[in-house]
Amino acid sequence: MKWLELLTVAGATLTAAVTVVVLYSLGVRLTAIAGDSQTVAPAWVRYFAYICFGLCGVAVLFGLYLIIPYFSG
Repeated sequence: MKWLELLTVAGATLTAAVTVVVLYSLGVRLTAIAGDSQTVAPAWVRYFAYICFGLCGVAVLFGLYLIIPYFSG
């Protein structure tokens, strides 16, 4: 068995999963900050939240592209 390839795939999977979770969590947190009525948040906070959600969606679509054989064939 090729252990180095197994560790490479495991590392890439862990990195991708952590990245998607962090992007989504950051987007949720920034949306909560922008929607808080007690504080005045700058306008860029909401846009940055949407960018985080967009990057999370792109990462999910890229994962689907890699998994579905129709697209990579």
